[in-house]
Amino acid sequence: MTSEAPEQFQGFMINSKEKWSDFTKEKFTPKVFEDNDVDIESECCGVCGSDVHTITGGWGDLAVSPICVGHEIIGKVLRVGPKVKGIKPGDRVGVGAQVQSCMNCPQCKSNNENYCPHMVDTYGAPYNIGGAGSGKAMKDKDGNQIWSQGGYSSHARVHEQFVFPIPDNIPSHEAGPMMCAGLTTYSPLKRAGTGPGKKVAIVGIGGLGHFALLWAKGLGAEVWALSHTPGKKEEALKLGADHFVSTKDKDWAKPLAFTFNFILNCADMTNEFDLKTYMSTLAVNGAFHNVGLPDKPLPEMMAQDFTSNGSSIGGSHIGSKKEALEMLKLASEKNLHPMIEQIDISEAGCKKAVEKVKVNDVRYRVTLVGFKKAFQTK
Repeated sequence: MTSEAPEQFQGFMINSKEKWSDFTKEKFTPKVFEDNDVDIESECCGVCGSDVHTITGGWGDLAVSPICVGHEIIGKVLRVGPKVKGIKPGDRVGVGAQVQSCMNCPQCKSNNENYCPHMVDTYGAPYNIGGAGSGKAMKDKDGNQIWSQGGYSSHARVHEQFVFPIPDNIPSHEAGPMMCAGLTTYSPLKRAGTGPGKKVAIVGIGGLGHFALLWAKGLGAEVWALSHTPGKKEEALKLGADHFVSTKDKDWAKPLAFTFNFILNCADMTNEFDLKTYMSTLAVNGAFHNVGLPDKPLPEMMAQDFTSNGSSIGGSHIGSKKEALEMLKLASEKNLHPMIEQIDISEAGCKKAVEKVKVNDVRYRVTLVGFKKAFQTK
């Protein structure tokens, strides 16, 4: 049985970066339903650091106002387009930080759609008729550009490529944060060949880093947690770290020289790091990889700083559908559980959630729940 999504969706929205935690419930027009689209009635949505960077203006002015953020969506499929395969009404699914790509470029054709130059973010991006990159603006009945709006909302309308079936044994409030934080950390670990025999360090044991510990251990590596908060040692070890190093300790890096095949940096204050010290712990040809994205530039380094161990520095952006499905399978089969706080969605609930994330008062992610009550959905 197929149910129809309403003509307009509801969402808790922000109108200005100056009042970044003052949410109001408003209606918005979703994209036009196309042949590869999936309509989802939302059950919950994780709160990502990206949401806070966006609404505070840390990453620039708001792309559109009002804006509904949120890109860690879990919900029930209501309707699928005629070209959709493998997803049906009634399925429980997730959506992350991307809702469209062109599906035609070399990236899209090689399981790298998360690097499509025409990608559409889950919120704050303009839609085009006929798909991403067509150049034909999608407009509402009044002639206004239709923008993507995020998951603090009643419903989502998403291209099938970015809709991920959720295994039955993963609770929705845990699956939500996997859609961005989980995938953002799983993808680089997998692409780095993380597994038995590899030594991996996770820097920054927060929302991203605690997922990285789960995945790195689940994939079979020997895992170090590097944190400036000694009080996180017990939790880091429970999450999968074999070793804990306090980066507040003097000369912490010296015993670790030439140790790590891969460092996954999940901190978003890298602009304050002594990067040379971190790089010194890499094995020959090891990589320091960034998924935490600070508002400020990285520290200045010389080319010579990379030559003592042939190291490199890089970054990545979320992950592909192939990797999302692998990640969910890993979590399901190895019974991996993140640490999640739940807050009922409302104007006050959204405010509380983003303000807690802003000051890092979270262990380790927040999921907004109670959508059926808030939006009066079935």
